[in-house]
Order: sequence, then structure tokens, then C-alpha cells
Amino acid sequence: MTDTIKNKVALITGATGGIGKATAMTLARKGAQVVISGRRAESGNEVMEEIVAQGGDALFVLCDVNKEEEVQRLIETTVSQYGQLNILVNNAGISLETVPLAQADGNNFQQMLQTNVMGVFYSMKYGIQQMLQQDQGGAIVNLASIAGLHGMPYTGPYTATKHAVVGLTKTAALEYATNNIRVNAVAPGAIKTDIIAKSIDHGTFDEDMINRMHPMMRMGHPQEIANGIIWLCSDEASFTTGSILNIDGGFNAR
Repeated sequence: MTDTIKNKVALITGATGGIGKATAMTLARKGAQVVISGRRAESGNEVMEEIVAQGGDALFVLCDVNKEEEVQRLIETTVSQYGQLNILVNNAGISLETVPLAQADGNNFQQMLQTNVMGVFYSMKYGIQQMLQQDQGGAIVNLASIAGLHGMPYTGPYTATKHAVVGLTKTAALEYATNNIRVNAVAPGAIKTDIIAKSIDHGTFDEDMINRMHPMMRMGHPQEIANGIIWLCSDEASFTTGSILNIDGGFNAR
């Protein structure tokens, strides 16, 4: 089967590590021209150089998704460099605390809302505007979570933000279904990333407890999520929009 990712232009937010990096690396290996964005310049440039060293085509753009003007400029820079935008992966996200709701800090909640919800909104807004101008459609994949589909103890504010991502995903999918713009999301279980490491460090959860949340009795790996994202981005998923793809070790089967 022809690789339908080859020669497409892909933009990934929060791509300096974890799931975002795994997604960027995989897209590049499949022949996409990749724009990596994030707030950590050193890490972002390292990812870009790694892709280039493997024969790929990549550009790093420093961007804070909390700031609408920076996201708009990110889309403009992508198009200026590569001429179009075919794939948009909204991976940037944060989790700042794991405590019962009555102990949650309002400032932390505001920061999570800004990054996890407004950051996705800004990126979708300007990404969709560009895809409409191209008259060839595109694919958008947002990073939700099992916390976007269920209540999760000790993560009330974070859970609320991921429910919002699911709502944005489904609504945009309906609005642009006839414009050949597909909008989907993935809902990972616990993945071995910095967010999980911080929860373990804070003592709210331990690794064994997290493993036992999943019927497969383990956490996932960033590449396992990237694989699902790549499928949603590809033409093999051409009849898929408004879906939330569970990649969760069986969590949602219970």
C-alpha cells in the first residue's frame, strides 16, 4: 500500500519530548515534512537535528501555545517554509497537580485551562483557516486522555480540560466534515512521559498502582500512541472523523 503520509506537511505542538517527539520522528520517517514546536528551544533543536540526521526534513519553531499570536505565527511560519499544512497534531499539554478537588489550586487550574484548552483551540482555529484556504482538506489529531472520557480521582482540573478537548474535537469534526477536514483525538491511558513521572514523584500514585489501572498491567509507551496518531493522520482513516481513539491498555473495556 502506498504511504499516504509521504510529502505531506505536518505540524506537531509539544514535540520536544514524549508522545510529540515520537510522533514527529515517525512522521518524518514516513516522508512527511515536519514542523516541531514547543517552549524548549534546546530540546526542540535536538529533535530537529535528529530527524535531519536520519534523512528527514524538519524545522523547529519556538512557540508557546498559551499565546494566540505565537500560534498564529507558528501556522504562518509552517506555510511560509513548506507551502501548506496537511496534518496538525495538538500534543502540547500540562498537568500541574494531583490532589482532591477541594485542595486544588485555582492558579494551577487556570494554567491548565490555558494550555490544554485554549492552546488546542488557537491551534485548531488557525490550522483550520489554513486548511480551508488550501481547498484540499487536512487531518487534525488532538491529544485527549482517558481523563477526557471518565472521572479520575485527584485530577479534577486536568480531567475537566481533557473533557473540553473531546468537546472541541467532536464539534469541529461536525462543522468541517464536508470540507475534507477530519478532526479526531486519541485518548491514551497512562504513558511513560514526564507528566506521569511527576505524579509518581509527588507521591500521589506509584508505578504499580498505575500499572494495575490497565488490564494489560502496564503503562504505555510514547511510540504506541504515536502509531495511533499516524493512522488517524493517514488516508487509511479517510472515513474517520469525530472519533476518540482509545489507546489505553484495555482501560475503557471495563
